[in-house]
Amino acid sequence: MNLFLQRHIKTSLFNLLLVAAMGVILRYKIIFYLPFINQKHLLHGHSHFAFSGWVTHALFSLLVQHLVQKNLLQTAQRYRWILNANLVTAYGMLISFPLQGYGLLSISFSTASIFVSFAFAIRYFKDISRLPSHTSNCWIKAALVFNVLSSVGAFSLAYMMATKSLHQNWYLAAVYFFLHFQYNGWFLFACMGLANAYLFYHLPQQVQKKIFWLFAAACIPAYVLSALWLPLPQWTYWIVVLAACSQLAGWLLLLLQIKKTPGHVTGINWVIVLSCIALSIKLLLQLGSTIPALSKLAFGFRPIVIGYLHLILLGVISLFILGYMIANHSIDKNRLATTAIWVLAAGILLNEVLLMIQGVAAILFVPVIFINQLLLLAALILAGGIFLLNISQQRRK
Repeated sequence: MNLFLQRHIKTSLFNLLLVAAMGVILRYKIIFYLPFINQKHLLHGHSHFAFSGWVTHALFSLLVQHLVQKNLLQTAQRYRWILNANLVTAYGMLISFPLQGYGLLSISFSTASIFVSFAFAIRYFKDISRLPSHTSNCWIKAALVFNVLSSVGAFSLAYMMATKSLHQNWYLAAVYFFLHFQYNGWFLFACMGLANAYLFYHLPQQVQKKIFWLFAAACIPAYVLSALWLPLPQWTYWIVVLAACSQLAGWLLLLLQIKKTPGHVTGINWVIVLSCIALSIKLLLQLGSTIPALSKLAFGFRPIVIGYLHLILLGVISLFILGYMIANHSIDKNRLATTAIWVLAAGILLNEVLLMIQGVAAILFVPVIFINQLLLLAALILAGGIFLLNISQQRRK
């Protein structure tokens, strides 16, 4: 593999370890006294760095690798400054957010990160347009568009903070706008694009395009799923239900097609299978959230929101990226790496189960003994798995 991209993929794995370490500190501080750490500021640093330093940097690297493998680029040097600039902004947020929260430095690095993503989107959109027509190109182009679109939420937040016109409903609407088009737009569509380009490349194009449009047409209206608590007209509710059904139908159609033509699918491993299971759960929960009573419960209890977001970021996106790296030989599949990902998967599962128990207990007003200690244990298992994965890749040449 291209040495330049190999370094950036290793860096993204190290960044994932830093994200996990911050998660451990956040869980530790809930239980024990840690006066020199501001919990809220560290949480902002944790989430921003997870987005930019781990997921976005890994996707940037893998998407550039895709162009190299398609012989569109002789080397990856064309994207050198963009990948390096993304790292600079990511580490800037990693340091500045825990120190000052939303301050001049952190907002500057966050804004610069958005402009770096704009530069990547423009350059990559031009490059991928030169590839032969394939549904994977549609997924990736849509991912780039949704990444740019998500910045509307970030800039809206910045405007409200600058003008000191924060209103709770508008603030939450802007936050969920950014999160929706990152999680369900940029992250998910980029992963589906890579999957179509490598794993499902030989599936019938007509079916693949139908699956793409079932997801793409539903992505924008599906944002309202995150805003059902707003006073919205009744007709928007039925559009949201249709959007949730559309994406679930697209996913079921893809699974049916894979089952129907298994010989057209290559490179799927157990890590990607786990990611697919997590995505199935996510889409079912998304459909269930269209029930108003369930939606109010979900958004009213923090553990449920955190559990859902971690299900997507860890269960769906992170496991897919790692599974794709293995399938595409971007990381070594040695014995230690396999053990590490099993440990990571166990940590993810334990974390989700505990957050679900905590959320249901909060709804029923029932205390759960030692729940915070158990969540700290889950965070340590997660971090341990990621640490072992980083160690397993040190001998790769």
